[in-house]
Amino acid sequence: MTDTSRQATFILQQTYGYPQFRGEQEAIIAHVASGGHAFVLMPTGGGKSLCYQIPSLMRPGVGIIVSPLIALMQDQVAAMQQLGIKAAAIHSGIESGEIGYIRRQLQENALDMLYVAPERLLMDDFLTLLDSTRIALFAIDEAHCVSQWGHDFRPHYTQLSLLAERFPNVPRIAMTATADAPTRKDIIERLQLKQGRHFVAGFDRPNIHYSILPRNNARQQLLQFIREKHAEDSGIVYCHSRGKTEETAAWLKEQGITALAYHAGMDSEARTRHQQRFLQEENIVMAATIAFGMGIHKPDVRFVAHMSIPKNIEAYYQETGRAGRDGLPASAIMFYGMGDAALQRSFIDDSTAPEPQKHIERQKLSALLGLCEAAGCRRQIMLNYFGDSGAPCGHCDNCNSAPETFDGTESARKALSCVYRTGQRFGAKYAIDVLIGKPDERMRQFGHDKVSTFGIGKEHSAQEWQSIFRQLVARHFLKVDSMGHGGLSITPEGFAFLKEKQNLQLRRITVKRKGLAQEKKYSSETQAPSDTGMFHALKAERLRLAKAQNLPPYVIFHDKTLHEMASQKPSSVAALRGISGVGEQKIRLYGEQFLAIIRQYAEETA
Repeated sequence: MTDTSRQATFILQQTYGYPQFRGEQEAIIAHVASGGHAFVLMPTGGGKSLCYQIPSLMRPGVGIIVSPLIALMQDQVAAMQQLGIKAAAIHSGIESGEIGYIRRQLQENALDMLYVAPERLLMDDFLTLLDSTRIALFAIDEAHCVSQWGHDFRPHYTQLSLLAERFPNVPRIAMTATADAPTRKDIIERLQLKQGRHFVAGFDRPNIHYSILPRNNARQQLLQFIREKHAEDSGIVYCHSRGKTEETAAWLKEQGITALAYHAGMDSEARTRHQQRFLQEENIVMAATIAFGMGIHKPDVRFVAHMSIPKNIEAYYQETGRAGRDGLPASAIMFYGMGDAALQRSFIDDSTAPEPQKHIERQKLSALLGLCEAAGCRRQIMLNYFGDSGAPCGHCDNCNSAPETFDGTESARKALSCVYRTGQRFGAKYAIDVLIGKPDERMRQFGHDKVSTFGIGKEHSAQEWQSIFRQLVARHFLKVDSMGHGGLSITPEGFAFLKEKQNLQLRRITVKRKGLAQEKKYSSETQAPSDTGMFHALKAERLRLAKAQNLPPYVIFHDKTLHEMASQKPSSVAALRGISGVGEQKIRLYGEQFLAIIRQYAEETA
């Protein structure tokens, strides 16, 4: 072991309380601590933060961490301070007097780490201040924001290329959890990291169970999911509009679930209050738009639900990645309908993006629709999308209950022919009524009860035809009117299918069952079963300590650490040191309180 590795391991164990590094953490830290530049792609919850935090502590000077959101900075600073690390943040939510104090700390080399938004970093006076500051490294978090081809492009991030020009001898590390191959290439080029090392640690989040269901009364589906699987958990429910977040939160409250709404149109004070409640309390469901996004690093979010499809697989991967950051079992569920594709396509078509970018976004949307209608392993499809690989996971809805497929060639031809014969302007419901021979006054008015496709689809139920039409939209054989009327038209791909007489396998709709499909329980290899009663007693003590300091409970200890305490029942400080996530500062601050809970519970249950 080199001196660098020994120093890094000492900090990991003494400060953070972790026994050993995971994956490529050690190699990344050694490279950056030695002055090298790096691009790091690592899944959410994989330990990216340590890859810049430990080198910041090892190198002389202050680590400057570029971070996109205030909530993210506040969360990280609170966590660092609990570990005894001298950390601060400068952002628009801090008063000028405090900013002046932090700047003086910076000049006096009294900080280990400083978190700053790209807009602040790029100000001339701040860059001038940095010119006279000893800098350990620059860390660019959420680096996918630098790429126009990524899912969360932010113009200020593109200007961070000046760091390479102005501070050429300061190591730079760019990190993301979400970037396909073109986005990775763009990040590396824009941030001038071609000469650095590139670490791609993979995308798999094995603790998350993925389910994607056709939307059929989404509120009831969501309620059933929460009650059956996450009745006492915190979760996020993503809605596509501000109004839907408020309606969903209000409805969940009526069902007896503690729920809050969050969106960019809310009063800033209410928005901040709701976010703080979600972070600092337990068992809260947040109904939100994607404005409730990157800054949420709450590790014990046990589920993420989507009430409609997101914009692409990158967005889906990142949004679902907010569940189970602590590595414990978590769920991601999505409810989707045919109109979702039309809505997302209209967002793309109406945007001011150049046409090449719109083309890429349409391709990304098609890939997401393919994921929704896939009959194979969800996780495998996502890993393949990002250029990663893996065998079927055994831990998604399709793996747990493999969907049946059938030769849908003739059914697809009937559906497309019906859309054509009725003028390519009616919605799926109308086309289905024609196919199953269910005339109404409007159909008679247009003479569609006389077309050749009337009544030729009686072999399928209306529900089965809905599934077939969704799959044809997902394959881009049909296009839904983006003006909101739901009319279907045949795409060039659809006409090519009719002309070339291709064979087509479709997913057979399953008979609706009572209850949700049973998830296969994921369990970390290192996570032994814990004493449930003791775990709740430890959680109660953690909540008490957190409220006293106005901190999120997870900043004190993660659930994973409490589970390990409840399993191993340490009775001394020496034994407590063997618990993952318990460093020396945490022992000084909280060791005796948690040991007292463990001893008391052991006596009461003896």
